Amino acid sequence: MDSTVLFALGLTLFAGLATGIGSFIAFFASRTNTKFLSVSLGFSAGVMIYVSMIEIFFKAKDSLTGVHGETYGYWLTLAGFFGGMIFMAFLDRILPQLGNPHEVRTVEDMDEGPTNAEYARLRKMGIFTALAITIHNFPEGIATFMSAIQDPALGVAIAIAVAIHNIPEGIAVSVPIYYATGSRKKAFQYSFLSGMSEPVGAIAAWLILMPYLSDTLFGLIFAGVAGIMVFISLDELLPAAKRYDEAHLSIYGLVAGMAVMAVSLVLIV
Repeated sequence: MDSTVLFALGLTLFAGLATGIGSFIAFFASRTNTKFLSVSLGFSAGVMIYVSMIEIFFKAKDSLTGVHGETYGYWLTLAGFFGGMIFMAFLDRILPQLGNPHEVRTVEDMDEGPTNAEYARLRKMGIFTALAITIHNFPEGIATFMSAIQDPALGVAIAIAVAIHNIPEGIAVSVPIYYATGSRKKAFQYSFLSGMSEPVGAIAAWLILMPYLSDTLFGLIFAGVAGIMVFISLDELLPAAKRYDEAHLSIYGLVAGMAVMAVSLVLIV
């Protein structure tokens, strides 16, 4: 295993562990800083959208048009891009509604103690949420890994953006599990394990995709990664950021994320 692969796997592990940070916040913070949450989720969306549309999409296009020609290569790029979106939309449709990870919870939700009749429902909700986030994090792990393999600096940016949006997902898992079981340990374990699907996705990409990697496969994967990240941003991050928005903070975060990503790409070049 060379150093680039180790680095890429390390980035996906870092991003996955951020769900555990969400658990710690839920347990030890007295209240949620909604302004920070709105800005940070908007920032993460800005990074993902900018890097997907400006960097990843065109890397995919260059790879595919170089092999298949300008017209057919571009159509393949579009197929990969919208295929990534359709894939994530399909996951959303098949996941149980109680486990939809797009429902961001806050520390304050822990103050709403359940009645006895709600314990079983909360435990089911927590497990479904953990399952939903596990399934969602798998393709994110592939996206982070493949980006880092192609461009380590790009991989770092994507890993940071993914880690930011994994923090409230950690809260979403830990809050119902904690209230259903009364155990902080179990709540943290479920949250931690749901995040570990991120490096599992990276390992799957390394073992299954890497041996067959060609310009065509790379282009299709990268186009799909761009579609996945844009879909996550529009369907998950921005709606969650707007929920806690005050004075357009989520949009300011979005613009700041795009600007930071744009400047970093210029500096890297």
